[in-house]
Amino acid sequence: MLILVEKVLPETLQITLLVAAMMIAVDLLNVWTKQRVASLVQGKTRFRQYVVSSLIGSFPGCIGGFTNVSLYMHGLISFGALSGSMIAVSGDEAFVMLAMFPREALFLFAILFVLGVAGGWGIDMAVKRFHIKTRENCGEMVTHSSEGNVWHYVKIHIYQHVIRRHLWKVALWTFGALAATEIGLQYLHLQEFTSDYKLVLLLVAAVVGLIPESGPHLIFVTLFAQGLIPFSILLVSSIVQDGHGMLPMLSFSLKDSMKVKLFNLGIGLLIGFFLIAAGY
Repeated sequence: MLILVEKVLPETLQITLLVAAMMIAVDLLNVWTKQRVASLVQGKTRFRQYVVSSLIGSFPGCIGGFTNVSLYMHGLISFGALSGSMIAVSGDEAFVMLAMFPREALFLFAILFVLGVAGGWGIDMAVKRFHIKTRENCGEMVTHSSEGNVWHYVKIHIYQHVIRRHLWKVALWTFGALAATEIGLQYLHLQEFTSDYKLVLLLVAAVVGLIPESGPHLIFVTLFAQGLIPFSILLVSSIVQDGHGMLPMLSFSLKDSMKVKLFNLGIGLLIGFFLIAAGY
């Protein structure tokens, strides 16, 4: 057990420190650009909504998800744009992926962005075609306002938000995922299982992605980093999961939250089955 801790702990600390630096950088960028987001989303057509919301969702961490939920609650983006943006969202796991395999992570984010734009357009078409009710087409939206200063940023954003709320969870989940993978490789023939049961893992990844929380997705991030699962399974997990970016939506509209998840689950499984069949 001690040997396992000695092997996993240094890597966990290294990843956590990199994650902390990236979290603060992204949070600071969000604060600087927050006032411009609403104006960027507005356009003559909805296509700008799909592009901007998916781009926002592509930013690592929960910020993108929270921002898009807020835009939806204010009536600034459509249901499809919200759903597509959640495809692009990778949650706090994005930081870990950038720390563990940066090149593949950036490639994944680019794919998720494209899928978010296309998925947003397709979902809005489906909502219109099949007369699916959402809070958007019912006209039920809310408005909020907020203000802050430098001390508020340091105390609330960096200390309470990044460090107290997120960083310790990232550290624990990273340690747990690394330790579980190491145990699996040594004692449970994990390498054989992951190579023989790709379809089962794909379904598990999709189901785990339904959990509205950062952390569980790190299992598949770690398995991919170890070369134990193909890119297709990581992609499916990334499409379905959105960290905890959707948590504010649960209080605003449980039905809309469930519809977002079901749409993205369907998209994830469809793409995953196609890639597995193609040998990826």
